[in-house]
Order: sequence, then C-alpha cells, then structure tokens
Amino acid sequence: MSLTRRTVLKAAAAAVPVAGLHTLPSSATPVREPAAIGRLADKIQAGMAKYAIPGAGLGVWYRGREYVRGFGVTSVDTGDPVTGDTVFRIASTTKTFTATAIMRLVERGLISLDRPVRAYLPDFATSDPSVAARVTVRQLLNHSAGWQGDYFEDTGQGDDALTRYVAGMTKVPQLTPLGKVFSYNNAAIGVAGRIIEVVTGKPYETAARELVVDPLGLAHTRFFRSELDGFSVAASHNIVDGKPVVEPSFDAMPRALHPVGGLISSARDQLRYARYHLGHRGLPHLLSDRGRVAMQAHPGPGGTLFVELNGVGVSWMLRPTAQGPTVVQHGGDWTGQHSGFLFVPKRDFAITLLTNSESGPALLAELFADDWALQEFAGVNNLPAVPRELPPRRLAEYVGTYVSQQIGLDGKPEDLGLDITADGGQLAAGVGGQNLFGFAFYRKDFVLALNPDGSSTHARASFVRGTTGQVEWLRYGGRLFRYHPTGTRNASTFTRHLL
Repeated sequence: MSLTRRTVLKAAAAAVPVAGLHTLPSSATPVREPAAIGRLADKIQAGMAKYAIPGAGLGVWYRGREYVRGFGVTSVDTGDPVTGDTVFRIASTTKTFTATAIMRLVERGLISLDRPVRAYLPDFATSDPSVAARVTVRQLLNHSAGWQGDYFEDTGQGDDALTRYVAGMTKVPQLTPLGKVFSYNNAAIGVAGRIIEVVTGKPYETAARELVVDPLGLAHTRFFRSELDGFSVAASHNIVDGKPVVEPSFDAMPRALHPVGGLISSARDQLRYARYHLGHRGLPHLLSDRGRVAMQAHPGPGGTLFVELNGVGVSWMLRPTAQGPTVVQHGGDWTGQHSGFLFVPKRDFAITLLTNSESGPALLAELFADDWALQEFAGVNNLPAVPRELPPRRLAEYVGTYVSQQIGLDGKPEDLGLDITADGGQLAAGVGGQNLFGFAFYRKDFVLALNPDGSSTHARASFVRGTTGQVEWLRYGGRLFRYHPTGTRNASTFTRHLL
C-alpha cells in the first residue's frame, strides 16, 4: 500500500460534536437496556469526541439480544446520521469471509486445507521455489506461509486482477521458514481468493457473495461502490489540524485486494455474521457445526498482533484470556475506515464497531485490545502483563534498527524502519531521533507498546529469535521487522500498516 493508503502511528485527537444516539431495536417489544450497554455507549461517545471520529456503527450480542446502533454522522459535510445499516469498509475482516467461502468448498469436497496450493494453482510460484511447491491452503489462512505479507500492487479493475496479482508473487521475498512463524500475511489471503476463483470458475466477488454473503442474508454487504446506490454510506475522513475532513481519495481500493479487505458492510450485517460464527440457530446453514468450529481451532504458530495470539485458525485470530475462554477476533484497517470485530463463544458474546476516521484505531484499541469490553460483557481479560525495567546489559541485545518492507500500489518495494534504543529500563522506538513510542517488557521477548508520555497504547509486540537464539525480528502489528545491529543502517520512515 502506498503512503497515501496508510495512517500515521498516532492520529491527531480533537473534540468534535457527537450526534444523537440512534437505537434500532431487534423487536417491537420494549426491553430495558442493560446498564453495560449504556456504559459502552458512553465510552464510544467519549472516544469519538476525544479522537475526532465523526461516525460509528455498533453491533453487540449480549445476554441473548442484539443491540445495533449508530453514533454521529456519516460525513461532516452532510451531517447525515449514522444508523445500524450505514455501510463502512470493514477491510481485513473480509479475510474471514474468504476463509468461510473456502470452508464451504472444503465441505463440498472441492478443496482440502492440507493439500498444496499447486493442487489448485499448478503454476503458482514464489521467490523460494521450494515454498511454492509445499505451501498448503491452511498455511495461507493461518498466516504461516513465511513470505512478506504486505504486497499491495494494483493490477487493475478487471476480472483478471487476482490472476495478475498472484502471478506477481515471485517478487515477494521469503522471510521465515514455511509454517514456523506467525506473520500477518495479506498476500497469502490474496492467493486464497484466487483459489476460490479457479475452483468455482467465477470472479472472487461473485463466488464470495454466492457462498457467504447472500445465503446469510447480509443485505448491506457489497464489494463494489457501484452497488451502494440507496445505501447510507460512511464517508472516509482524514485528520487535518486536529479535525476530521472528508477525503474521497481514500475510498479507492485495488480489486486484487478484495479477498484481503474489500467488503463494505454495516454493523447490523456484521453482527449477524458474528452470530452465525457463534453457532446461533435460526440462521442459514452454511457449514456443518464441525466445519464452523474447525475455523476457530488448531491454530498455527502464535505471536502478537496488537494482542497476544495462540495463533490463527482458519483465518480467525485466537486470543487467550486469563480465565481460559478463547476470544475469536479480527477487525480491519483501510485509510479512513477502521473497524473491530470479536466474539467469545463460551460467553455467547459478540461486538463489532465500525468507524469513519483516520483516528478510529485509537478508540478501537480501547475496546478491542484493552480489557474493558471483555471484562464488562464476557467476564474475561487479557493475560497479565506487568511492565518491568531491565538492566542495560539485558536491553543491549534488542538495541538496533528494525526494517520491514512492503510492496506498494505501484509494485515497487518500500522500506519501513524503526530505530530502537535503550531508555532507562525500557526501550524507545523512533525515527530520526524522534521517539514515536516505547516498549516495556512484561516477559521475555514480549513488550507493551507505550505512548511517549508512558501511557498505554493497549498494544503488545514481541521479538522473534532465530535458530541461533539471537534476536532476529521485531513483530509489531503482526509484521516482521528485521533486526540490524546499531550502526549498520538507520531508519528513514515508519508508517502504520493497514489491512
């Protein structure tokens, strides 16, 4: 993704008016709202004011009922209210729709998760020929293929966009051994989307709608903006001088990225989708219970992606809790459109929040990475993480420059770097001498990300060691940044990854 398709690490915050709350009950019978829903609404409204978020759509399943609401406005230019049916780009939660479509084809006997990709794409090639020959469909979906994940080349808007995208995989470098390390991988899900096309003989979007979207009755879920006539649509907003400004250029997305992050959907539809994956009866039957649950099990390698993960199942991020129940999570980011999505099967709880501002990640971190919503509604919380200071000799092995790479819309590679230095008993990460955030260790190789003032960002990261036991990577936002000892190179830029 190019620089115009990413948001800076910390979005500016400013107070903006929050429009009235629009409640859309799931039945005509008045029901007293639980106090927890009111507290959640208050927290969302406060966060929208604090972080300059014009509009948000909320869906919650709690104690056997749906709560679907809109907050604020679709656009600061029009002032139209957000409702539960207002559509936002859900970005990477789309990956779970791609995986659900794959699972439907698995249950029809057309795909096997543990067969090589080449069983379906005979000409599939990557920069490491041995990986191309061995990588399985499951490894695409559990983010353990090991190649660089951020490959965003725009291959046009034609039906051949995914074909051309997958043909370009030879330019994507292999970073880690196949199946051994978790690293968030957009490119791998793009390959999975191409498999769907080949197996069904249809464009990805058509197949995904026929296999998942339409059977579930998701009436406000589409891939193409041309399909949104008559819908309430959330405009994308940039933050300029602390205030939200409509930015139409943020809406464009290469068609090749549709399996990765292309869906546009509403809070109501997203909650219905969550309820399906919770196993609620009375919804259309897409998968067997065994197949649906299998998507939430047998994770690949673990790690961190803002929260700690046991690993990824069939596209679902599986997040541990101190009490034991697993949190099943995704969410997504595209410039000007950021969303969170999680459910806890053993607590029959689900929540989704869609936002229309570049500053949306700040509020989403409070609700989807921090403990507050999980404790309030599901009685669970993150694994403990008490920051501690380390002596200089312990910090020394982590000090250096860490560099990641992505391939942008133009097909050209771009380096993204962070300089990490020791700062007291913690680490400081920055570019050009300017600290962006800090890292405080809470156990070996695992850190909490902190704002420059020491307050929490609600995010966790981890360092990954190589076969010799030396620090080889920083895993931040799920991406791998390669370690370079101090003095071997300097970071020139750092931007937040999306999708």
